[in-house]
Amino acid sequence: MAVKRKKQVMSMKKKRHIASVKNMPAGTRIFSYICLLWALIVALVPLIWLVLSSLKEDPLARPGFQLPKAICLDGYISTFRDLHVLRYFGNSMFVAGASVIISVVMISMSAYVVARMEFKGKTLVSILLYSTMFIPATALTYPVYNLINNLHLYDTRGALILIYSCSGIAISFFVIKNYYDNIPRDLEEAARIDGCGYVQTWMKVIFPIARPGIMTAAVLAFLNNWNEYYWASLVLITREKLTVPALLSTFTTAFNTNYNGLFSAMVIIILPPVLLYCIFSKFFIEALSGGAVKG
Repeated sequence: MAVKRKKQVMSMKKKRHIASVKNMPAGTRIFSYICLLWALIVALVPLIWLVLSSLKEDPLARPGFQLPKAICLDGYISTFRDLHVLRYFGNSMFVAGASVIISVVMISMSAYVVARMEFKGKTLVSILLYSTMFIPATALTYPVYNLINNLHLYDTRGALILIYSCSGIAISFFVIKNYYDNIPRDLEEAARIDGCGYVQTWMKVIFPIARPGIMTAAVLAFLNNWNEYYWASLVLITREKLTVPALLSTFTTAFNTNYNGLFSAMVIIILPPVLLYCIFSKFFIEALSGGAVKG
């Protein structure tokens, strides 16, 4: 019954959405379609260019959107056969996954405290967390590098896990806290009447409701960590420990650049994030809609 009811609600929402689009004034509807078309062009054109370039034996000889004379898969073959890209995929998966688990658990708990409890310095804590969004990585190079050396973590995956767990916390905090703010306090009060403490209330009541927001923050953090190049190239020097983005530097030397292999590797690298978004897209939609809990 619950599943059937949920499908009916989703169907009603979809019908209301379609009706609202049809009822738009003609000018507004045309402008909306133009904006949507422009967004698709901006998003898809670079990907199409990248895929076409990866299939050319010499991308510089036939630049842009010119079709290849013959499909060349040498770049893909060499990426898997010679570079053992699956090893670097494993490194990226381990580092990104471990750092996401640490950061999301840490941020989801702290966001709950800030969203639900009153204490001195609450506003200051929020400001300090959000301010980290505006600090460039280059400004933190020396202190982070010095810290990694003092902890004897240089050239280890643990160094990247430590850095990634503390980076991007502002975005995760913003997403999760806003989701908490949309959850009625009545649910928590009812749980406490039943004898639940703060931890039990969060685990049994808040977490199931806030799961789309927490999953969205986790996916965003994973994508950021997966695509990160600066810290990975700075703290890792052993080739076997490199992550996938840092691997791209191996295609460029002081004398030449293997563009066919570089573009092929870039196509391979972007596939996991795309698949990840396709799998968890419903959590993004639910999180962006505010959870539809209030009201």
